[in-house]
Amino acid sequence: MPRRPRSQVRGILRLPLLLLIWGVFSVAMWIPAIHAVLVDDHNTSQSFFYSGLVGVTLVTFIGLSVSNRVPRYGMPGQLMTLLATFVFLPLFLAVPLQDALRNTSYLNAYFDMVSALTTTGADIFDQPGRLPASVHLWRVLVAWLGGLFMWIAASAVLAPLSLGGFEVTTRAEPGRSDAILRESHRPDPRRKLIMVTVALAPVYVGLTLALAVLLLLCGDSGLVAVSHAMSVMATSGLSPIGGIGAAQSGLAGEMVMFLFLLFALSRLTFSSDTVAVGHGRLDKDPEFRTGMLIIFGVPILLFLRHWIAALEVNTSDDLSMALASFWGALFTITSFLTTNGFESGYWFSAQEWSGLETPGMILLGLAVMGGGVATTAGGVKLLRVYALYLNGLREMERLVLPSSVSGEGRGNRRLQSNGAFVAWIFFMLFALSLALICVALSAFGIPFEQAMILAVAGLSTTGPLIEAAGQVPIELALLAAPAKLILCFAMVLGRLETLAIIALLSPNLWRS
Repeated sequence: MPRRPRSQVRGILRLPLLLLIWGVFSVAMWIPAIHAVLVDDHNTSQSFFYSGLVGVTLVTFIGLSVSNRVPRYGMPGQLMTLLATFVFLPLFLAVPLQDALRNTSYLNAYFDMVSALTTTGADIFDQPGRLPASVHLWRVLVAWLGGLFMWIAASAVLAPLSLGGFEVTTRAEPGRSDAILRESHRPDPRRKLIMVTVALAPVYVGLTLALAVLLLLCGDSGLVAVSHAMSVMATSGLSPIGGIGAAQSGLAGEMVMFLFLLFALSRLTFSSDTVAVGHGRLDKDPEFRTGMLIIFGVPILLFLRHWIAALEVNTSDDLSMALASFWGALFTITSFLTTNGFESGYWFSAQEWSGLETPGMILLGLAVMGGGVATTAGGVKLLRVYALYLNGLREMERLVLPSSVSGEGRGNRRLQSNGAFVAWIFFMLFALSLALICVALSAFGIPFEQAMILAVAGLSTTGPLIEAAGQVPIELALLAAPAKLILCFAMVLGRLETLAIIALLSPNLWRS
């Protein structure tokens, strides 16, 4: 008798991965349903409760129909599951959202769910007060689960296929704790996926709870604290109050969130399972060091520009104004580098101090660089940027000493010998994708500057760029339906990356 529950769990875990993900999100719909009951919003509660019930019922029936099949799991199949999840799952997630709002189209609801699931955070509902509190909770919950999904997928799927930034590194597969190493001789990818989930999910949940408690202690309300904690860990940038500038936690809350944003700079901030060769120390990690250099270097340049440009500001001698501007730049630069997109409440002071009215190009460049490999951040990734930097140094060295032979440096043991070449290929694919999406958006009457901002926001999964990078915020709801679908494609492409899509089209991957 005691073995029966264990066999039932094994039977559930043998179901197709897409079906399990669908079931998880179906059950998650009951969380905003319960919250809506507590706040006396019964119409919203019914939308989420019945949608979740329908989802669980369908998953159960489909699971029973395929339970007798012996599954064949492989890495290409799991990679295809990732693509199907980001494309087709939002079709179901948008149903309760549209039914709860009743004043939006299904396409807008689908766009919002793609934005949330890919942790992009492009807000098509520009007025936070328009949405019920439970709908805000649902959006950040979808983004939070999407971030957890990418944590696990990067470790169990992308790394063994040398994708997602791991094509630059030496041979290392993340998620391999002691328990996983004991199981590493077993070839079943599903077992590895389960082991990685067991290893990473408690860390992700624990960090989110810790940040939520700290924000509560700083003065935020329950919904705001939980929503901002989920958004920071998932780097989605979604907020039920339109941003952290209106939060009650103020400067203390921003400082707490700043510390947790650092987890998106490198995987070594929360795990050392990616280290195969080289240093496992955080201070020796090239990603973290590159990120910290950017985080402190750019705000210092913006701060010094006040004197370099000889700006005439009435508060130039005010120490509090100077400190506020530096902090505003420090937090906002960190937020956009990690593709979160929260703007500090002191960001306006930083713009006044530096004299940059619309520093959109700086924010766009930071979002393109992105955060660390195997984190929830998007963009090109810091490890690829570091590989290109090393290659640039090597090429300059060859200009002076053409016959020199380069050895393995102390800081690049994590990189393959051809890591810079592969990083350059990815960067060119990223630039080509950016150009094609800009052309496609321009074909539907969108000006070039707005098309560029939308393309970068989608490919780097940094939705807040749409409001922060231009002189005038772009209203997504007014875009044509084809333009919205193009942005959905850009967000999925930015989340999975171009190399993963190309890998799915490779016959050699499916033959192996």
